[in-house]
Amino acid sequence: MFPADRIRNVALVGHHGSGKTTLTEALLYRAGAVDRLGTVEGGTTVSDFEPEEHGHGMSVSLSLCSFEWRDHRVNIIDTPGYPDFAGEVSAALRVADMAVFVVDGVNGVEVETEKQWRLAEKLDVPRMIFVNKLDKEHASFDRTLDELRDRFGAGIAPIELPLGDGPSFHGVVDLFEDEAHVYDSGHSEPGEIPDEMKEQITEVEEALIEGIVVADDDLLEQYLEGEVPPVDTLEHVMAGGVAEASVFPVVCGSATGPIAVDRLADYLVELGTPPTARPSVKVIVGDETMEINSDPEGDPLVFVFKTVADPYVGQISMFRVLSGTIRPDATLYNGRSSSTERLAKLGVLQGKESVLVDALTAGALGATSKLSETATGDVLTPRNMPVTVPPIDTPDPVIGIAVKATALADEDRLATGLRRLQEEDRSIIVEHDDETGQTMMRGLGETHLKVSIEKLCRKMGIEVETEPEKVRFRETVTRTAEAAGKHKKQSGGHGQFGVAMIRMEPLPRGAGFEFFDEIKGGSIPRQFIPAVEQGVVRAMTEGGVRGFPVTDVAVHLYDGKYHSVDSSELSFQMAGRLAFLEAFQAAGPAVLEPVSKVEVTVPSEYQGDVLGDLASRRGQVQGSMMDEFGNQVISALVPTAEILTYATDLRSISRGWGSVKLAHDHYEELPASMAARVLAAHAPKDDSH
Repeated sequence: MFPADRIRNVALVGHHGSGKTTLTEALLYRAGAVDRLGTVEGGTTVSDFEPEEHGHGMSVSLSLCSFEWRDHRVNIIDTPGYPDFAGEVSAALRVADMAVFVVDGVNGVEVETEKQWRLAEKLDVPRMIFVNKLDKEHASFDRTLDELRDRFGAGIAPIELPLGDGPSFHGVVDLFEDEAHVYDSGHSEPGEIPDEMKEQITEVEEALIEGIVVADDDLLEQYLEGEVPPVDTLEHVMAGGVAEASVFPVVCGSATGPIAVDRLADYLVELGTPPTARPSVKVIVGDETMEINSDPEGDPLVFVFKTVADPYVGQISMFRVLSGTIRPDATLYNGRSSSTERLAKLGVLQGKESVLVDALTAGALGATSKLSETATGDVLTPRNMPVTVPPIDTPDPVIGIAVKATALADEDRLATGLRRLQEEDRSIIVEHDDETGQTMMRGLGETHLKVSIEKLCRKMGIEVETEPEKVRFRETVTRTAEAAGKHKKQSGGHGQFGVAMIRMEPLPRGAGFEFFDEIKGGSIPRQFIPAVEQGVVRAMTEGGVRGFPVTDVAVHLYDGKYHSVDSSELSFQMAGRLAFLEAFQAAGPAVLEPVSKVEVTVPSEYQGDVLGDLASRRGQVQGSMMDEFGNQVISALVPTAEILTYATDLRSISRGWGSVKLAHDHYEELPASMAARVLAAHAPKDDSH
């Protein structure tokens, strides 16, 4: 059991393909936690173990690995870099004490790197940067460093320089120690600093030292007097700046080499932020907010940040110990579900494998299984102090697809699987639409949905069919019309008789439905009038001419006929329904389409392309403004049928830089000239009308 000040919880984040999983593997290898280097291409890495990850050649969910390094426990959270799995990054940053941004030395600062940096900035997570792939053709540390400074500001602080770029890259220069580390033999050996680099190194070293000592008045005074502080002092002061998220060290190497990966592990220990140096965790107790420190002697509090449904083990819960010390068979209370949970076994995850431990203390990351009433975001506590924490900030879904079991007998298993999928991935939303009859799965992109369905089928052992989302159209009327509904049926005994005369007229958009009782003289007895309204409402629900529900109409019941023996509530329900259907046909029926409010955020250079694309979708731009990062935020109203896959299209238009928020806004009349095209894919489930 490692004390909190010797724990490092590190999330590896960055753009898809930057080498995070390979770097995880290289760190484990250098630390002796694995005896060989696995590869992403071969599906042999520790952290990418799901079949979907092997099939797609990329990480699709966060995974935990750990190793020991210089008497410290380093917990690595390997995260996906593809934008469809951004929810995994949010969960990782929530429990990490530091984020190491892995940047491709060939491609530089890419889209997701910048987006994830802004998220880490929002969460006030300390950051370090590892410039990877410097042994590849066209790699450039200097160019990448310029991009980092341009995007992320003055806090960028290189503490290493590469020995060579591209295929000639073979080591690094430590700017603290002013010495070279050469990897020609596969392991670090001391080497000579090339003469042509000495002037550059001197300049960078001076800038680095000046940037460090300015944070400490005593050191600054000594430095101005010509005294250079010792290395351990400089590292200590820099570690304070890292913990405050004001200084961002930059190191470099190659995960595939592996070159300088051991140096990264050194810096994680030396400059990395321990749980004890992080701000107190805010928890909510009743109506009050309290602050909890990483105190091993405190009350045991466990925060579950990820759950995984394993078909063999059951539910695996990954957690961070916020305070206290927990041991196997600990019994804690879940205030949200009002249940008691027993943590029978405690483990430290190494990818899909769990290494059992005797205890986990404050600041540690661990896992347990079979917590039946505990979900992602829950906090387990002593029974007398149920607390909650703010939820993990999960991106909103932007695209949906309808799913159904291929075999009718699998419908129940599908429902169970979808529920488990949501528990495992909080960025998946599942909802059943009674109107269209579809079960909708919503997510962050087409790849996100595809991978989720693959996972669902594998874990539940079922086959699933998909179809596009159907839009919820409505029907209404455009003019006033009258009709009489007559229901007459004669049989043995009592017959059925009812006549309802109505006047139908349009209402303003969004008004819904109004029913007016204008019966005078008892032409319809009072007890049967509600039945007429029920018949009208039933007809509206069943749908108009095209089978879509009817809205924004007023119905005036002004006359009718009844029979003292044969009239009944059922007779007048039928009369009301028949009257409505006849009047609707004569009242100029029209289709209403839903219109969504769309908010698109893109860099300014893509604004013109986005505006043109929105116009091609019949969009009406409401305005635009600039956000705090210099991006354009465009607001528009666009027919929902035109933007079902807009998130995917926007990614293409903006080369991945754009993001979108969608919300239903209102209904408006669909132009008759466009009805055939727009309605083609959205016929109601029951089109008998």
